[in-house]
Amino acid sequence: MANIKSAKKRILVNQTKAARNKAIRSKVKTAIKKVDAAIAANDKAAAEAALKAATVEIDKACTKGVYHKNTASRKVSRLAIAVNKLA
Repeated sequence: MANIKSAKKRILVNQTKAARNKAIRSKVKTAIKKVDAAIAANDKAAAEAALKAATVEIDKACTKGVYHKNTASRKVSRLAIAVNKLA
C-alpha cells in the first residue's frame, strides 16, 4: 500500500478513471451486440438504426480518449460493411 499522499491520490484517481473507461467500453460493446443481433435476424432497417446508435457511442468513446481514433474508425467500418452486406 502506498504511504505517500500523492501516491494514494493517484490510486484513487486511477480507480475513478478505470471505472469510467469500463462503463464507456461496456456501452460500446452493447451497441455493437445490438447491431450484430439485427444482422443475425436479417433485419436491415433495425441494423441500420442500431449502426447509427453504435457509431455515436464509438465516436463518443473516441472523443473521451477511451479508444484510439484508428480503433474507433475500424470498429465503425467493420459494422458498416456488415450492415451493407444485408441488401
